[in-house]
Amino acid sequence: MPSPTGPARPGPAADRPGAADRAAASPRPAAADRPAASARPAAPGYRAVFAVPEFRSVFAAHLLSSLGVVVCEIALSLLVFDLTGSPLLSALTFALGLLPYVLGGTLLSAVADRYPARTVLVVCDVLCALAAAGMVAPGTPIALLLFLRCVTAAIAPVFAGTRAATLGEILGDGELFVLGRSVIRIVNQGAQLAGFAAGGLLLAVVQPRAVLAITACTFIGSALLLRLGTRARPARDTARGALLGASLTGTRRLLADRRIRALLLLTWLPPTFVVVPEALLIPYGDLLGTGPAGLGLLLCSMPIGAITAETLVGTFLSPPARTRLTYPMGLFAVLPSLGFATGPSLGWSVLLLVLTGTGISYNFGVDRWFVAAVPEELLGQAMTVMQAGRMTIMGLGMGLAGVAAEYAPLQMVMPTAGVVGSVCVLAVIFEVRRTDVGCGPAVPAAGVP
Repeated sequence: MPSPTGPARPGPAADRPGAADRAAASPRPAAADRPAASARPAAPGYRAVFAVPEFRSVFAAHLLSSLGVVVCEIALSLLVFDLTGSPLLSALTFALGLLPYVLGGTLLSAVADRYPARTVLVVCDVLCALAAAGMVAPGTPIALLLFLRCVTAAIAPVFAGTRAATLGEILGDGELFVLGRSVIRIVNQGAQLAGFAAGGLLLAVVQPRAVLAITACTFIGSALLLRLGTRARPARDTARGALLGASLTGTRRLLADRRIRALLLLTWLPPTFVVVPEALLIPYGDLLGTGPAGLGLLLCSMPIGAITAETLVGTFLSPPARTRLTYPMGLFAVLPSLGFATGPSLGWSVLLLVLTGTGISYNFGVDRWFVAAVPEELLGQAMTVMQAGRMTIMGLGMGLAGVAAEYAPLQMVMPTAGVVGSVCVLAVIFEVRRTDVGCGPAVPAAGVP
C-alpha cells in the first residue's frame, strides 16, 4: 500500500516507518477517482457520506440485499419445517447461513481483488437471486434447498469484502470510509429488526415460497442499483494464475503480518463472546417466563443498543475521540454478560443486552487501523477474510454456548463468557498495542482526518 510520504510500505513490521513518521502521515492518498482529501471536511459526519452519489447507491443496494437475506432465512426455515416437521433441519438452515463463510472467505477471497469490483458485486447478487429462485420451485428436494442456502452463504463474504474495499475507492481511506462502514453496520443491525418484522408479516399472509420469490427480487434490485449507480473501476490486483492458489497465498500473507493478524483478532473476538447471551435468549426467556412479547423484546435489545451507539458516536464524536473508544468499548462489549450471574429480571436483562450492543462502536478505530495496515492490492481480500472470520467464529461461539448450556445453568454459562471474553480481549488489545511500535500511533493526532 503506498505511503503518503514515500514508497510502498515494506512488509515486515520491523521494517515499517517508526511511530513519529506515522504520526505525521495522513492516510494513503486517494486514487484519481476518489474524492480529494483536501475537499473533505475536517470532521465529517454521516451527511457528508450520503452526499457522495455512489455511496447512496451502495447504501440502497445493501439495504435491499440485507432485508432479503434476513427474510430468506425466516422463510426457508419455515419452509423446511413445513416439509419435514423436523426442528433440527429447520434450525440447520440458520446454521448454514454462517458455516460456509469460512469456505467462501478462504477459497474465493482473491475474487475481491482479481476482478473489477462492480462486476463482482453484481454477479454475487445475481447468483443469490438465482439461488433464491431455485428455492421457490415446487418439489425442490430438501437437500437442494440446504445446498442453495450454502451457496448464498459462501457468496456472502466475497460480496461483503468487495463492497468494503469499494467503499475505500468511493469514499477514500479517511473518516468518510470509517463512517461509511458505520452506516453498513447500522443497516446490518436494522435489517435484523425490520427483516424479522417484515418476514413475520409476509409469512402471515402468503406462503414461504412466495416470500422467497420476493427475496429473489430484492437481490435483483440490489444488482441493478450497483450496476447503474456505481462506476466501473479496474481490478486492484492484475496478477494471473489459479484463483484458489491466489486466495490461499493472499490469506497466508495477511495472517503472516503481525499487525494485521492482531487487528483481525480484535475484530473477531469481542463478537464471539457477545453472541453467547444472544444465542441463549430463547431458553433464558423461557426461564423468566416472559412469553412471546418479552422474548421479542430480548431479541431486539442488542440491535437497538448497537444502532443507538453507532449513530451517536458517528454523529457527535470527533475522529480522535472515536478512535480512543476502540480499546475501552471492545472490552466493555463482553462485560455486561457478567450481570446475568444475578439472574436479572426482564427489565434488567434488556438493559444488559442494550449495553452489550453499544460495544459495536469499537469498530470505528479497528476499521481505520485495518485499512491502513493492509497492502492496497489485498484490500478486498483482507476485508473478505475479516468478514468470513467474524461470521465463522460467531457461529462457533453460538454453537459452544448451546453445548455449554446443555451441561451447566444459564446463569453460569453467560457470565463465564464475560470472564473468558474479558481475558481474551485484553490479551488481544495488548498485542495490538505492541504492534503499534514501529507501526505508528493507534490514536491519530488531533487534526489528522
